[in-house]
Amino acid sequence: MKLDVNGTHIQVTQQGNGELALVFLHYYGGSSRTWDAVAGALSDRYRTMAIDHRGWGESAKPESGYELATLAADAQAVIDALNLQRYILVGHSMGGKVAQLIASHQPTGLEGLVLVAPSPPSPMHLSAQERTLLTSAYSSRESVGYVIDNVLTAKELSAAQREQVIEDSLKGSPQAKKAWPDVMMAEDITADVAAIKVPAMVILGERDKVERRPVLEAELLPRIPQATLHIIPDAGHLLPLEAPQALTERIVHFITHAL
Repeated sequence: MKLDVNGTHIQVTQQGNGELALVFLHYYGGSSRTWDAVAGALSDRYRTMAIDHRGWGESAKPESGYELATLAADAQAVIDALNLQRYILVGHSMGGKVAQLIASHQPTGLEGLVLVAPSPPSPMHLSAQERTLLTSAYSSRESVGYVIDNVLTAKELSAAQREQVIEDSLKGSPQAKKAWPDVMMAEDITADVAAIKVPAMVILGERDKVERRPVLEAELLPRIPQATLHIIPDAGHLLPLEAPQALTERIVHFITHAL
């Protein structure tokens, strides 16, 4: 369904029922479809909803609003519109940084935070060449295929998964594709995340080439109270696609034992 919130239209995919809801936020280049396998496996016991960030998937593609605060406000507006009383944020990569900012506001009803290969709260400054390379990574089927094989994954995706990643990456608006390397990666929310009060779990693929363990151990874990780290063996950055079963099991374990 599409919700009219925060001045734009945001696509939300819902499954399941239950008192506790899981709200999924996708990575740079992804969409709510990235979470299909994980959300589907969890929907027999929880209410799940996956959001397309503005500029991605089936959400609207406005000319502006591509910064962390606006993406966080979009997601919070969805949560409020759906009147979620108890929920956990699950954010992947870029969506992980957005989830950190939302959690730092201590919203009513938030009970936990799951960060999947998250971008850290500290700024990452790119050179002009690095920004150009990242912005152009999703410009053609060939460029996306190269990124899948050489950056995003450690395991071979199925043909259907690969096509989904290519389609989602190409579908992003030009503004959305530029905003992550040009704006959001450089945003500093380190002071904000110290305010997070809920239990938090960080999940990382052992062979992730995008978010690396030493960086997260230095830049993220010490700044978020109660945060713990779990490594999924032999997996890369696209954990929801490469290791959905292991990821699902870790989320269930977190809910069962940490909350």
